[in-house]
Parts: sequence; structure tokens; C-alpha cells
Amino acid sequence: MKIRFMSGNLHKINEVQRILAPVGVEVVPVSRKIEELQTEDVERLVRDKLTKAFEAIGRPLFVEHTGLYLNGLNGFPAGLTQIFWDKLEADRFVKLVAGLENPSVTAKTVLGYCDGRNIRLFEGSIEGTVPTVPAGPTGFQWDCVFIPNGYTQTFAEMGDAKDTISMRRQALDQFATYLRTTGGVR
Repeated sequence: MKIRFMSGNLHKINEVQRILAPVGVEVVPVSRKIEELQTEDVERLVRDKLTKAFEAIGRPLFVEHTGLYLNGLNGFPAGLTQIFWDKLEADRFVKLVAGLENPSVTAKTVLGYCDGRNIRLFEGSIEGTVPTVPAGPTGFQWDCVFIPNGYTQTFAEMGDAKDTISMRRQALDQFATYLRTTGGVR
């Protein structure tokens, strides 16, 4: 089964393809820039992004947003993670978190799918901490500053092994189950 995924992030596209290919879902990347709603409310952000994406291509597709929720900042930046990350980047991010009373963080993915009639959301999350210094390749946003609970490496250091435990994996597993039970895309 083929399904479209709108994202301009090659790292996300590759990860999604690696996770869904073994369950028989061929991901067709659609690289188109969608002006994202700027809000902490990730479900609202994903619904808005999905509606705009569907209007742009008129075919069933999915989008996703993955963000960080810092417990020491009352869950901020959530839906504003990209802006937050772009301003701070890895070194300043870890310094900021080091100054918080609570350095724990949740990484959460909200995936939205639209078949033309309905919108469905799928969510995955994983708890973790932020190291005192970034570790691993820095090319995939904040993967170099997130250590999942129970592990000693950042997502960036884990490489493709991240695919088995990540928040994106959890959301994609739910999505794949939905596609199987509903007969896939129309």
C-alpha cells in the first residue's frame, strides 16, 4: 500500500520509510512547505497542517509534528519546539536545561492522517533527560540532546536503533494498525 507523507525533513522521511516499509506501507514523500500555525497546542497545529496539506494536494496523506515538553518549563516548548531549537541550538539548549530544577523531558509525536473525509490523530511519547553536553551527530535537530529513560545514549548516538523505541515509532505503529484494519488508503 502506498501513502503520501508531507514533510520537508529528509531525516523524518527516511525514518518513517524505515519504520513503515516492513509492514508493507510504501511512503511517498511530498516535499511541500506548509505555513505552520504557531501554537503550543500540538493537536491543533497538526490538524491545521493536515488540512492545508490535503487542500494543497487533494489526496489522502499524513503529516506529523514532534516536539519536546520540558518538565522544568511546564511543558514548553511543545508545538513551538522548532522555533525554540532554531534560536538555541544544541549547546545553548543543554545549558538552559541544566539550569532548570527538573531536567526531565518528554518527546512526543502527533501524526495526523486525512483520507478526504476524516482526520485521525495518532500519538506516541517517550520520557527522557537532557545530557550536560550534546552527543552524537547534530543533523537531526534535537536528537543529540535527548536520552530516553533506561538508556545511556542520545537518540543521535543510537542511529537507526532509535527506530525501535521512539515516539515516532509508537505513533507510526498505531497508524499502521489503523491502515490495516480499515483497508488502507482510498
